[in-house]
Amino acid sequence: MAFKLKVSAPFIFMMVLVLATGSNGGGISIYWGQNGNEGTLADTCATGNYEYVNIAFLATFGNGQTPMINLAGHCDPYSNGCTGLSSDIKSCQAKGVKVILSIGGGAGSYSLASSDDARQVATYLWNNFLGGTSSSRPLGPAILDGIDFDIEGGTGEYWDELAKYLSGYSKKGKKVYLTAAPQCPFPDAWIGNALKTGLFDYVWVQFYNNPPCQYSTADIANLEDAWKQWTSDIPATNIFLGLPAAPDAAGSGFIPVNDLTSKVLPAIKNSSKYGGVMLWSKYYDDQSGYSSSIKSHV
Repeated sequence: MAFKLKVSAPFIFMMVLVLATGSNGGGISIYWGQNGNEGTLADTCATGNYEYVNIAFLATFGNGQTPMINLAGHCDPYSNGCTGLSSDIKSCQAKGVKVILSIGGGAGSYSLASSDDARQVATYLWNNFLGGTSSSRPLGPAILDGIDFDIEGGTGEYWDELAKYLSGYSKKGKKVYLTAAPQCPFPDAWIGNALKTGLFDYVWVQFYNNPPCQYSTADIANLEDAWKQWTSDIPATNIFLGLPAAPDAAGSGFIPVNDLTSKVLPAIKNSSKYGGVMLWSKYYDDQSGYSSSIKSHV
């Protein structure tokens, strides 16, 4: 018995529309950890708004210093008070969210003194946050998905070495994702050389606090030109548009939702390297609802 499925023209049009809009669909990356009033890590992932969560920050490391994580009001690492985050990390990963440790930050104390120093830091990160073993894992036994380089100070030396050493651990089993948050002026002053290695999976470029390459209501050209340079010159899997989640989240560079969805995203999403949008930070996103407003457009 022959069965004919009658498909209406509007249905076909809708399917084509879904396929077309989904072809360059991106994800949202968020930074969590620098405000005790932004909810738990598990709550952050439970929103369903984020594909990547960067735990911010391992703010002290390198050059002979004892590495120390700083998660503001969330927990006290000095009394091993952050090990309970393992259950949150696993909850996030069970939902398909990649959880990444961000090293550096705007106010940290960090630098690499030599190639050997880079190797030692990589070993520390592997044993304490990734697939290695240590008796003093700051976030407990959960294995994070990777390391984010948010280097905004110190020198530009040996970050490429750190990336190479960390990347080498991917051969030991679970892939170690490498991500980075450079400033939009090209090349980045600190990790410009590291980004040339081609070892980075996701690069969320900070298009804020940098007027020469960020969006202004009068002109999208500066941002567009910078975006083209980043996507053409950096051998990364995906490039993300890094933005403040609210006007108060940065000194400048906030893009109103309507401007982002009607002007900026249409101008950059045609790039094959477009990965989505990065937001600073979960606390400010809670205030503004920015990720919920843009998610369907990203």
